[in-house]
Amino acid sequence: MQPRARRTRTLAGTIAATLTAGALAVVTQLAGGTPAAAAASEPYTWKNVRIDGGGFVPGIIFNQTEQNLIYARTDIGGAYRWNQATSSWIPLLDQFGWDRWGYNGVLSMATDPVQTNKVYAAVGMYLNSWDPNNGAILRSSDKGATWAVTELPFKVGGNMPGRGMGERLAIDPNRNSTLYFGTEAGNGLWRSTDSGVTWAKVTNFPNVGNYVQDAADTNNYLNFNQGVVWVAFDKSTGTAGNTTQAIYVGVADLQNTVYRSLNGGTSWERVAGQPTGFLAHQGEIAGGYLYITTSDKGGPYDGGHGDVWKMQLSTGAWTQISPVPSTDTNNNWFGYSGLSIDKQNPNTLMVTGYSSWYPDTFIWRSTDGGATWRQFYDYAWPNRTNRYTLNITGVPWLDFNEQKSAPEQSPKLGWMTEALEIDPFNSNRMLFGTGATIYGTTNLTALDTGGTVALSPFIKGLEETAVLDLISPPSGTSPLISGVGDIGGFRHTNLDVVPDMFDMPYFGSTNSIDFAELNPSYVVRVGKGARTANGQTNIGVSSDGGANWWSGSSPSGAQGGTVALNANGTRVVWSTEANGVFYATSFGGGFSQASGVPATAEVEADRVNANKFYASYNNTFYVSTNGGQSFSTAATGLGVISGFKAMPGVEGEIWLASDTGLYRSTNSGTSFTKFAASASGVSVGFGKAAPGRTNMAVYTMATIDGVRGVYRSNDAGASWVRINDNQRQWGNAGDAITGDPRTYGRVYLGTNGRGILYGDSTVTPSSPPPSPSASVSASPSASASPSASPSASPSASPSASPSPSSQAGKACTATYRIVQSWPNGFQGELKVTSTGTVATTGWRVSFTYGAGQVISNMWGGIRTQTGSAVQVVNEAWNGALAPTTSTTAGFNASWNNTSNPIPAPVSCTAL
Repeated sequence: MQPRARRTRTLAGTIAATLTAGALAVVTQLAGGTPAAAAASEPYTWKNVRIDGGGFVPGIIFNQTEQNLIYARTDIGGAYRWNQATSSWIPLLDQFGWDRWGYNGVLSMATDPVQTNKVYAAVGMYLNSWDPNNGAILRSSDKGATWAVTELPFKVGGNMPGRGMGERLAIDPNRNSTLYFGTEAGNGLWRSTDSGVTWAKVTNFPNVGNYVQDAADTNNYLNFNQGVVWVAFDKSTGTAGNTTQAIYVGVADLQNTVYRSLNGGTSWERVAGQPTGFLAHQGEIAGGYLYITTSDKGGPYDGGHGDVWKMQLSTGAWTQISPVPSTDTNNNWFGYSGLSIDKQNPNTLMVTGYSSWYPDTFIWRSTDGGATWRQFYDYAWPNRTNRYTLNITGVPWLDFNEQKSAPEQSPKLGWMTEALEIDPFNSNRMLFGTGATIYGTTNLTALDTGGTVALSPFIKGLEETAVLDLISPPSGTSPLISGVGDIGGFRHTNLDVVPDMFDMPYFGSTNSIDFAELNPSYVVRVGKGARTANGQTNIGVSSDGGANWWSGSSPSGAQGGTVALNANGTRVVWSTEANGVFYATSFGGGFSQASGVPATAEVEADRVNANKFYASYNNTFYVSTNGGQSFSTAATGLGVISGFKAMPGVEGEIWLASDTGLYRSTNSGTSFTKFAASASGVSVGFGKAAPGRTNMAVYTMATIDGVRGVYRSNDAGASWVRINDNQRQWGNAGDAITGDPRTYGRVYLGTNGRGILYGDSTVTPSSPPPSPSASVSASPSASASPSASPSASPSASPSASPSPSSQAGKACTATYRIVQSWPNGFQGELKVTSTGTVATTGWRVSFTYGAGQVISNMWGGIRTQTGSAVQVVNEAWNGALAPTTSTTAGFNASWNNTSNPIPAPVSCTAL
């Protein structure tokens, strides 16, 4: 996938400005009663809405001793295991949720050839501050059904440059309790001798790598050392149960890219005679040779030249075997990366030209150790003759609705093709990954005799899309219409069938969709990445429920953002990504600038009153009563708003999610009532009412009663039930959520990497007693936010205080430290340590800020901040601490750029 940090639908700016006393109505009452110990749960069945693929697959790993045991890794969508019986992939990392969302970036995997139930994954999404956690090694003894975690003392970048190189994790095939891991960012080579439980740096390994894609990158994404990139064992130099002696390691260093140990890792040396000027992306040993594929860049997007080499292990002699050598500058404009040796025929190998975007990727095959090659198509501009067929009938969107001119074709054979593997048990089966899918074949050897290789998607079950918006109209042929990053979006008439993507207009990402509540056949969508050459814009409109589209007019340069369509489909408000907020007085007509609302605000329409629109920006809520022409401030002090929706059928009823909880307004945002059970919210949506009720069911991704999860309320928030569980958390899911207005209990959930999920209750509902009144009272507040007061310079060391009180034998301390600062903001960390003789079941940390600091969001803990007083309690997963063990909670906060003292005391209470 394209690099992306965790998404929010609103700007992640500093929280907010001091308010004028008495000017606005805000929250003063809590709804829903006193929070319970835990919300009830209800069993649900969860499935993916089928899109099939959608993102980059940088690694495919076959087990070498168990047939049909295959794993795939993705850069933002987790890891998968192949199910041969159903010809589909099983997701393996759904248990990791918002607190460890980065674990869905999988940098490398290794499957044990001795104890085949064991599998390992190196996880973490970013090397920079986008991912708040360090990386980890996950280890499983049941083929990924469950995982144990070893946290690492550094970050891992599963969605960073160089992620297609590898595999960086490798298991000694003779002594399978020994593993190696090649790391990024100068952290070197690491080793475990206890099956991945503990790890230590190999301190005598001589080169941590030095290749950086762009040292001057101000976004802090391209400027990391890509590190140690693969490990390969020569199994013949060991015996069962004893350490393999010959180990080869690839390093991201253009002059020194291959190292080895001939004594089981006791000492290391640069391999003599190796090629220079290129990075060895992948290395594999077979038939007495080390094979490497090289490129002048780290990938997965870039690469201008490359070569393929083999080294005879017995003599150390190197031979260049490139299908097109780098010296042929007229025909070599790409690097090599994908590499696989046929284990049934060690002289047969395949390589890919991963970075050839035009006219297509290249895939070559040799049956004589690289002396001669056949490729999947012959190309001499502008002529192209394919030696393959590509059947995308089951996944029709893979042609991206494009018509190409020769020698390009649609669908493409691929791009970013760094993962290619021949089945070690079946020479006719081969799989390779692209930037959007996995293709495969079961008649690969046909290429060797002049035949045609039949390719098709091998992707069912692997859902790797970043979902940006979801709508479920109350009528029409489609229960679900989606906005998706990178591949546009979809209109599903059958949730179990892959549809084609949006077209006419096409844009790469659909950021927002809306429909007219009183006339659902009218639908509007906006996005970015339009094919402007044919006059298409970044707004599409439909009058038949999304079956057909045409381009609407748009402000100059407008793209992205959010869009709202009024109740009867006659007015549109579009808050663009950068140009501002605009309104149109006709469906798809010309736009004019709106006033009174900040640029990039999120916009929504009232579902009853066709002249009323709403907007939010940071902690402030706005309303328009003249069709979006002008907005006025309705309420503030709501925390950083992450999403809100207007209730169908009830004018002026708003449900809002922010980093401080869930809120409801029944007066068009003039005042809001917070639900006491909620500590934070991500998103909210509505579905069909429960039997016997008139109020719609409410769905949310939120922290309720101390637990982050997906919740439903049938009674307007008086009570909540959790409808997911700890094994189904899906990373940072929930930025998009909606219920189904036609099917009670059904909810659609968008994720950032695991596609669209839908859940159905397994409980047959019964009619409840009469619903409570829909009215909610809230008294306006006249008090302004406290002003920031400067104080002394920050302490040079973290503060820590013991538990002021505890249950018998339980005690804890907490330390507060500042991790990093920037203008108007900083990142901090709380470390809680159990200091008693009995394990805690929970903890509570309290402190008071002295300089007006305000926490905007937190992970690993649930915060409450009232003025300067802050209280943090544990999440459900990190409250139990054995004596001497610790956990951390991280947070982002604002400060006044003058003084940011560490609060003291910081007290900890063990529960």
